Amino acid sequence: MQGLFFESDTTVRIVLRVMVMLIGFWTAWRTGRAVAESWQSYGTVVFYTLGLGLVMRFLHFSLFSGPFISPFYYVIDVVTLLVFALAGFQSRRATQMADNYYWLYERTSYFSWKKKD
Repeated sequence: MQGLFFESDTTVRIVLRVMVMLIGFWTAWRTGRAVAESWQSYGTVVFYTLGLGLVMRFLHFSLFSGPFISPFYYVIDVVTLLVFALAGFQSRRATQMADNYYWLYERTSYFSWKKKD
């Protein structure tokens, strides 16, 4: 399983890898929320996540001597980060719609809202 998401790692750097992953996931979540705060679209989230994927590739390259230019690992990083970024975006947008337009919408779950009857 480790060879699928990361380059092979034979040393005891798993804790550092987990910390880097958590920082990346948190950054992606906050990126999605920041885009929603400025009332921008999903395309902006995708654009910022592509850049964040490059940053994560650089961290894997500089900290763990992994390949920097690897399309396979870049796609894995971007897809994983995009899940967190879109979840942060959607959760913040649901809060915005329910709070700012309380006479029109009500929140139905953490990620959705509906029009009031």
